[in-house]
Amino acid sequence: MVELPDWDLRLGYLIHDVSRLRRMMFDRALAPLGITRSQWWVLAFISRKDGLPQVQLANELDVGKVAVGALIDRLESSGFVIRQADPVDRRVKRVYVTKQARGFLEKLRKETDKFNARIVNGIDREQLEAASDALLAMKHNLLAMSDGSVSESGKDEEEDAQRSKPRKKRRAAA
Repeated sequence: MVELPDWDLRLGYLIHDVSRLRRMMFDRALAPLGITRSQWWVLAFISRKDGLPQVQLANELDVGKVAVGALIDRLESSGFVIRQADPVDRRVKRVYVTKQARGFLEKLRKETDKFNARIVNGIDREQLEAASDALLAMKHNLLAMSDGSVSESGKDEEEDAQRSKPRKKRRAAA
């Protein structure tokens, strides 16, 4: 039997526990706005890729077609998205964000920014960057252990992280 170092066990536990607690507290923070974290996640994704076919949305979010369909149903009944038949293939349903949702997303982004600021309160910028770099490296290692592919949503997150990093470093150096 292989003895694992203490940091190995603690790191995995902390990653899991922080993720679970963040999801739980984020749901609480969004509750007064009348939206769930899952609905927010889908709505934010659609806003970046407006008009995506519903099936492709399910694939990119790595969520079942039925689950995405139910989330879109709720978002549609709230007036945040609309489904429209594809002009070329009427069997394909494309999902679009409404004008109402755009204003709501701005409010959600502000709430998310406040929420994230509370999470990182008291942590130095250098520590946050080191943690982010380490988690991104772990993500790459895990993807390499699987089939090595990155979902479209994962690519967007990584590209955003890489684009924002040089700006932050330049600002700190200025």
